[in-house]
Amino acid sequence: MGYEKSEFYDAQVTEKIASHVREILSLIGEDPDREGLKKTPERVAKSLQFLTQGYGHDGVEIVRSALFEEKYQQMVLVRDIELYSMCEHHMLPFIGKAHVAYIPDGTITGLSKIARVVENYARRLQVQERLTVEIRDAIHKALKPLGVAVVIEANHTCMQIRGVQKSNAITTTSAFSGIFLSSARTRNEFLNLIRG
Repeated sequence: MGYEKSEFYDAQVTEKIASHVREILSLIGEDPDREGLKKTPERVAKSLQFLTQGYGHDGVEIVRSALFEEKYQQMVLVRDIELYSMCEHHMLPFIGKAHVAYIPDGTITGLSKIARVVENYARRLQVQERLTVEIRDAIHKALKPLGVAVVIEANHTCMQIRGVQKSNAITTTSAFSGIFLSSARTRNEFLNLIRG
């Protein structure tokens, strides 16, 4: 999201999380003082802060930071936006891509803002269903477009490396508003473009 490295970390938070990680290492039968693990609690603490940095930012404000008047009223699509998030049920990663489109009604935003909105909501403890809706709603609220469409496709490591252990399962979620709901033609145009 364009931050300096130090902006991700709070020293007090790092210290508190690290103390709990040390305890977890002991509880699973490890020696937190073993050479390979000595710095692991701090690394995990910093990693968690990085992976959950989205809490401090508002997706609507991200979009509003670059608004431009434009008479264009055709689809604007940013597809294959990489996303990395954490399942809130197991705190394991899910990794995938988002496809986001909107049809402006007099206002557009910078294209990078669409990717930043995806990143903002993905960098929280999440479920894919809510993530999809949060992206749609932020863009809809900020731009007031004729419609917004979001599709996310992701692999969930909580399904792949534990539990059911289905390594090829891909989860797809969608959220539509405005003309993407009311017009099958517009919705199908979007779906065909993201398959392209």
